[in-house]
Parts: sequence; C-alpha cells; structure tokens
Amino acid sequence: MFDVLSSSFEFAHPLWFIALPLPLLVYFAVPAYRTKQMAIKVPFFSELVEAIGEAPSEGASQLTPSWWQRTTLIITWALVVCALAKPTILGEPQVREQLGRDVMVVVDLSGSMAEQDFTSKRGDKISRLDATKEVLADFATTRKGDRLGLILFGDAAFVQTPFTADQDVWLELLNQTDVAMAGQSTHLGDAIGLAIKVFEQSEKQSAAVQDSSVDANEKEKVVIVLTDGNDTGSFVEPIDAAKVAKAKGVRIHVIAMGDPQTVGEVALDMETIKRVAQESGGEAFEALNRDELTKAYAQIGELEPQLYESTTYRPKQGLHHYLMAIVVVMYLTAFSLATLRRRSLLASKTKKLKGEDDA
Repeated sequence: MFDVLSSSFEFAHPLWFIALPLPLLVYFAVPAYRTKQMAIKVPFFSELVEAIGEAPSEGASQLTPSWWQRTTLIITWALVVCALAKPTILGEPQVREQLGRDVMVVVDLSGSMAEQDFTSKRGDKISRLDATKEVLADFATTRKGDRLGLILFGDAAFVQTPFTADQDVWLELLNQTDVAMAGQSTHLGDAIGLAIKVFEQSEKQSAAVQDSSVDANEKEKVVIVLTDGNDTGSFVEPIDAAKVAKAKGVRIHVIAMGDPQTVGEVALDMETIKRVAQESGGEAFEALNRDELTKAYAQIGELEPQLYESTTYRPKQGLHHYLMAIVVVMYLTAFSLATLRRRSLLASKTKKLKGEDDA
C-alpha cells in the first residue's frame, strides 16, 4: 500500500475527459427513442377529434426515466470516463542501480612490500604497501557501481574482502592489511587461481538468488594484480592460471612495483607478468614510483570504464479497476431494486384484482 501523504496522483490518459459532455450532445442533437403503441381504427376520426377538442399525435410514446435512473446514468458515465483516463497513484521515487563489473584487487603482501622506496602525497618516504593503499583509495572512488573484492597473497592466498558495493567497508579492510601477514613468499599463480574461484562462487550465488540486475554470465569480470616479485612456488603456474582465467571470461591486469633490475626472490619477472596479462586479455604495467603507480591505475580505469547505470522511477498503482467495480455494483443494485419494485407492484396489483373478483 502507498502512503497517501508521500504519494502523488495523476491521470495517465487525461484526454478522455473530452468525452465527458458527450451524453449532453447526444441528448440535444439526437431525437429520443419512442416506443410504438397499438391503435384502434375509428370511423369518422376527424369529427371525433373535433368534438373532443384534442389535437391528434403520432401513435408512439417516449419513455421518461425517473430521477434515480438519471442520477445513476450520470454517475456511471462519469466513472467510466474517469476509468478510461486511468487514475494512478505515484509512490515515492525509487532508484534502481545496475552494477556493471566485479573487480577483484589482488595485493602482494610479501616481505619486500615493506621497502620504503615510494613517496606519499606529502613527499614522505613510505613503504610500497602504504603507497598501494593510498592509490587504491583514490582508485576505489572512481569505481562507483562496481563490486570490489580483495585478495591478499604471500605464502598463500586468502580472501580479505568478498565482492561488495560498499567502498567504505572495502577500504577499511584494505587498511587493516600489513606486510607479511600472508607470509614472506610470492605465490602469484595461487592468488590468480583463488580469484577465478571467487568469481565462480559469485556466479553460483547470483544464479541461486536471482535478484541481480545484471546476469552473472554477462557481468564484466576483472582482476587487478599488484606484485613486486616473481612467483616463488605456486601450485599453479601464473601463465597456466591466466589461460584458465581467459576461458572463464576473466581479464587480468598486472602492475609490477619496484625496480626490474633487482635479483633474487624480489626480482620482477616482467616476461611472466606480461604473459599473464596477455593470455587473459589484460595489460601489464610497471610502477617504479607513486606517480607511475597512480598512472597505472588510471590507465586501468580507462581500459575498464564504469558500466554503472542508475535509473529513477516511481512505482504506480492504477485505480481504474476500482471505478469499474463501483459501476458494476451500482448497476446490479439499481436493477435489483427496480426488479423488486416491479414485482412488488405486480403482486399488489394481482392482489387487488383478486379482491375485486372475490367481491
């Protein structure tokens, strides 16, 4: 039910009110229907009429409705015209949001992310992880309508935040992360594999609930991986995981942080990183400083523009069927009363005639 105070009223087809005076036009422009009556042929009709002093008239009579019949007809016509105009109650404006993409952000938390070789917005030296948090905070504000998720990886990969449209919650859980909380290693392939698994689980949940504004199979699926080292012992090779992602319709963009000239476990395997992005249909980026990191996320934003749509509508409740119901009830009541009255008069007349016969 709609709250009358917070709703408005309108007629969907107000032009029907032009037909409201139509019965008056018919009443004055069209001759009334007259019922023919039986007549007796009388000789010397002219002399008889002259003797009576009555002017002759056509052998027909015009039925004259009673006041209640006229009232019923007028109200009925007004209700029918109003029903044709379709009176409608408009509810409070509602906003329908359509989410376009699921974006899974995968962040490396290996020990090398503690290196303080990046600068903050104020020019202070900060760690790679802190620089990542700053840039991701700005990036999240540009993803209105997208559902964001967060996977952290080191010795193992785990889901820090499942897909959510609440950016504040996502940022809060991002800020709770710390270097080495997932271990010192860099299991990049396992992290990509986990991201694919999360996408599949999300699709199954959407299919079960069936309340998503966008079909789960049509929703854009994007993974953004940020790492500063090469893969060190994943169960699934990163390139193989990227091929699986391609088959599942998941694009992977990879951002490599740090100096590509480093060696050892913290060395950047740019060839593998580029292959991972290429196999999945994504792009690879290098970020040696905060500006380049910001630019990388900006380019990803251009590659994956927002698909967010917001539609405002007002729920409607038509009232025309109530008006027609009133018309039906009025006619049933009128005919029922007329029938009862006619039967009552007939019974009274029959009783009177019977009394005269008995007398």
